[in-house]
Amino acid sequence: MKLNLKVIPNAKEERILEENDRLRVYVKKQAFKGEANKALIELLARHFNVKKKNIRIILGEKSREKVVEIL
Repeated sequence: MKLNLKVIPNAKEERILEENDRLRVYVKKQAFKGEANKALIELLARHFNVKKKNIRIILGEKSREKVVEIL
């Protein structure tokens, strides 16, 4: 399954909101040295009840707009 995401780093709380055709994901970590991406993968793994190794960022490694694949 592929998901379009908009990631908001440095948020007060971690949460996932559904928008029109994508998810808006708030993570507490800053976008520094991949910390926000790690937090994103952990949050998605908990939300979809999958292992972290089954989630990968396909597009947007250094962008707020991302495409993520969940196996």
